[in-house]
Amino acid sequence: MSDTSPVAADAPVVARTRAATKTYPGVRALDGADFEVRAGEVRALLGRNGAGKSTLIRMLSGVETPDAGEVEIDGTPLGEGGVRRAAELGVGTVYQELSLVPQLSAAENLYLGTWPTTAGRVDHAAIRNGAREAFAELGVDIDPAAAAGDLPLAQQQLVEIARALRSRPRLLILDEPTSALAAGEADIVLEAVTRVAASGVGVIYVSHRLDEIRRVADTVTVMRDGTVVETVPVKGATTARIVSLMLGHDEQEQERPGGKVDRSGTPLLSVRGLSVPPKVGDVSFDVHPGEVLGLGGLMGSGRTEILRALAGFTPATGTIEVEGTPVARPTPRTMKRLGVGITPEDRKGEGVVPLLGVSENMVMTWFGGASRAGTVLPSRVSAIGGGLIERFSIKAARPDTPIVNLSGGNQQKAVIGRWLHAGSRILLLDEPTRGVDVEAKAQIYRIVRELAATGAAVVFVSSELEELPLVCDRVLALRGGRLEGEFTGDDITLDNIMAAAMAA
Repeated sequence: MSDTSPVAADAPVVARTRAATKTYPGVRALDGADFEVRAGEVRALLGRNGAGKSTLIRMLSGVETPDAGEVEIDGTPLGEGGVRRAAELGVGTVYQELSLVPQLSAAENLYLGTWPTTAGRVDHAAIRNGAREAFAELGVDIDPAAAAGDLPLAQQQLVEIARALRSRPRLLILDEPTSALAAGEADIVLEAVTRVAASGVGVIYVSHRLDEIRRVADTVTVMRDGTVVETVPVKGATTARIVSLMLGHDEQEQERPGGKVDRSGTPLLSVRGLSVPPKVGDVSFDVHPGEVLGLGGLMGSGRTEILRALAGFTPATGTIEVEGTPVARPTPRTMKRLGVGITPEDRKGEGVVPLLGVSENMVMTWFGGASRAGTVLPSRVSAIGGGLIERFSIKAARPDTPIVNLSGGNQQKAVIGRWLHAGSRILLLDEPTRGVDVEAKAQIYRIVRELAATGAAVVFVSSELEELPLVCDRVLALRGGRLEGEFTGDDITLDNIMAAAMAA
């Protein structure tokens, strides 16, 4: 590993791993990782999903213990001391998911669990004054008395950072701190990070946004397949170089979808100037009959927001046309009636009704074929569901087997089949292969291509960018809620998609 850094060579190392290895059942998440961060350095951490970034930072923060190798914080072995020991040694961590209590004030959240007392009572004045000092030191203007849930997302993130800094850490770990923020909000967080590093704190900054990394980081460490590939200075590191390190040189050529899409006629779905503030701005595209359009982008790029707006769940501005007809007020009911179906990103929370049978889950979008005189007939539900189960090769003991008992891949096939039963011609698939095995992925790809062959239009969203060339006829790359590139044919490559999605 090359570890050249513009930070002073004599700056003390605040965190280090040596040959750190971590294995979970069937997966080696970290494989002999050597890594270090110096005082005052902002070290960006990059890698594809599953590269080992999360395991590395969880190890440094004491959440995980290495199976082999060592973790040192400020020269002291962390051992098996866990999160408390890591905090005592000087590690502060801010995870991607906010952990504030919305009903409590910003100041109370800052002192959560460590409230100062006077004469046995919580000293609210001390809390407010301490919060003012903490926010001023961070260079931000936040009302200590404001309820945390009422603050803008950027300020909530800054409260999290201020809380982590209260213990005067030597190392601050930030996991995707701006993934939920618009560009203007992210600027506030980046300025605060720069100020923290200037005070001598070492910072690990996990992000996929290269434009932010170039602004805030001194060095970038790239991980791949559980290993630390290389560490390079941010200055002078081109996007192509970073993408090459992330992807490696072992990418295999995959079979591409066959056939050509006729785009000369009226699109099934047409979108113009779609905006979902603050995450999506001025997005336009068409999807034609028989086409699978991929939306590729990294976390926070606006993919899910676009699909939810098209399905009528999220208010948006701009125009949406279905088969050339404008939709005046997109609502879930209206879009469903027009033939639009969506498989949500959160399959368990929004995609299935866990305790209902497989057949019931598959016919619930349209009970017309399963009812008589307004009454749903269980025998028809079972018969229709049984046919769909066979068509989609869903492994279930019986049609009335609770869907929660199925594997993730079989649940996902049932959710997609639901919209086929409803007669949908426009399918919005949000992370349709998340959490499914290799065999189920291949089956879902086949189902998607078969649906396109019948004349359906499919929008396919995936955070696993490498699967887009396997199933899509055309791919649009998103970054920061805007389209950054369009690829067709042989140009649909992981390198091209990744470079556009990360472009600085």
